[in-house]
Amino acid sequence: MFILADDLGWSDTTLFGTTKFYKTPNIERLAKRGMTFTRAYSSSPLCSPTRASILTGLSPARTGITTPNCHLPQVILKAATTPSGPANHKATFAASVSRLDTKYYTLAEMLKDNGYATGHFGKWHLGPAPYSPLEHGFNVDVPHWPGPGPAGSYVAPWKYPDFDANTPDEHIEDRMAEEAVAFMEQHTAKPFFLNYWMFSVHAPFDAKKDLIAQYRKKVDPNDPQRSPTYAAMIESMDDAVGTLLDTLDRLNIADNTIIVFASDNGGNMYNEVDGTTATSNHPLRGGKANMYEGGIRGPAIVAYPGMVEAGSRSDEVIQSSDFYPTLLEMLSIQPQPNQSFDGISIMPALEGKSLDRDAIFTYFPHSPPIPEWLPPSVSVHRGTWKLIRIFYGGDDGQHRYKLFDLQNDIGEQHNLASKRPDLVMELDALIDGFLSDTNAVLPLPNPKFNAATYQPELEGKAQLKGESSSPKKQRRAKPVAGWRPKGTTKLWTNNGLLVVTSTGGDPHITARLPKATAAKRLVLHFTMSSDSSGPGQIFWQEQGVNPPFTAARSKRFDVQHDRKMHTYSVPLPAQQPVLAVRIDPSSAVGTIKISTVTLKTAGGKIIRKWNF
Repeated sequence: MFILADDLGWSDTTLFGTTKFYKTPNIERLAKRGMTFTRAYSSSPLCSPTRASILTGLSPARTGITTPNCHLPQVILKAATTPSGPANHKATFAASVSRLDTKYYTLAEMLKDNGYATGHFGKWHLGPAPYSPLEHGFNVDVPHWPGPGPAGSYVAPWKYPDFDANTPDEHIEDRMAEEAVAFMEQHTAKPFFLNYWMFSVHAPFDAKKDLIAQYRKKVDPNDPQRSPTYAAMIESMDDAVGTLLDTLDRLNIADNTIIVFASDNGGNMYNEVDGTTATSNHPLRGGKANMYEGGIRGPAIVAYPGMVEAGSRSDEVIQSSDFYPTLLEMLSIQPQPNQSFDGISIMPALEGKSLDRDAIFTYFPHSPPIPEWLPPSVSVHRGTWKLIRIFYGGDDGQHRYKLFDLQNDIGEQHNLASKRPDLVMELDALIDGFLSDTNAVLPLPNPKFNAATYQPELEGKAQLKGESSSPKKQRRAKPVAGWRPKGTTKLWTNNGLLVVTSTGGDPHITARLPKATAAKRLVLHFTMSSDSSGPGQIFWQEQGVNPPFTAARSKRFDVQHDRKMHTYSVPLPAQQPVLAVRIDPSSAVGTIKISTVTLKTAGGKIIRKWNF
């Protein structure tokens, strides 16, 4: 059983004593059955690259899937260099593969060919058919959804094709667990591989109303983890783990079932939820979508009855690409002739021994527009040392380096590169070997770089409200034409259009009105094109009501992501005068172009019009 949580940060469970707000008793219960890894790393700070790594045992540098674009229409099976990039970047970005090629012999295919029934439940995000789970070795795929997150919401009604809720307000994680239970019940008499890849706790941020209300009563404004919605999402995720464990016990198969629990990348500490950030990865620096520890380090547990000491812990360094070769050794299955892995078997660690490995590498040739951003980078971990190479980030076209001693500086606050040039050179030579061995497609010096647009003083710094481990306010992104970029967005105007680019997750833009509206019943009209995916949603802030934007004061709308201009009219049934509006144009990577936005009363009177 492989349980993969989505965007679950190192501090999002109670395993490491880093949270008092979240409750994860079932994950602790799983930890008591096996070994908890304190230094478990995802193969990427974003989801699709890590998912491909788990199924192939290969690094994203080798597969070419280096960004989560696998839901977008364009099929790209070979990574490529790009000749130029944005003027404020010294390096170009690599063009990522957008589908997990069926040429790879996946873990599911291996187990299927060795007599295992195979079932995939939950998020996939490695491509729609003919690149879905059904083409990669799984007999079953539920809900057969290629998107980057849940379709529409966590709580029904959903928007999955041919997959409806059984009850009103059904939670998708409850339903996924129910479907997984049925799969186990059908296959108790033979080996099975249950691949439970949770939607939780990825955006969009919503949860069971009763749970949100319970956590709202417990919020400590001085705690960096203070979103009741996110806490409720964590609890539902943990409940699903409990359902799976209960079923193994009930079916009397717990003693001969291997369980792996991990996360696909670090916690999402940048999107705004309940007027604050979704979570905090403190004491780690950064989060999802960057190369600091908070972006790639997460919880991991392996339970192997009779072989792994119950309730044990390990400080050995492991990575997502290790799971495939490890499971083969556990199950005494030989790799195919000429099959090789970038990961290694971690069986020695599971037996309480040290791993015989020199280093692990993380390759991320991208630079999402988030706080704590970094230019295109690659990192190496060796022992307690970590080196980040920033491609062409130095002077005169040279690389730039960040060196951290994680044993004494887990928060990566002290760059020791200038003090240890010998170690930088030594570790950088390992990076060269890794990039050569994997035949990685590399960033190039950017010929369009304009030093006047570069802001090095902002690199690696939280720039938006509430996005550090402290509740103090941070610098917010400046508004563009009256609209402020939020979440995972960049924003600018071009030829009469408001252009929104997103790295996925929770892109949105907000605009405050000059004064509260007299009318309550309003309609927001706007015209936009999109090459992204996922539903849209409009929020409004009402006078005297906090937090400013919640699901209760929002309306979803269906977006046509065909790159053509479409006009939308979304009603805002406010109960109080409106102070601000927010547009969530999608829930994924892409570019959105908006030509006009007009706020009118239900009777047609213009309240505010934005031209770009």
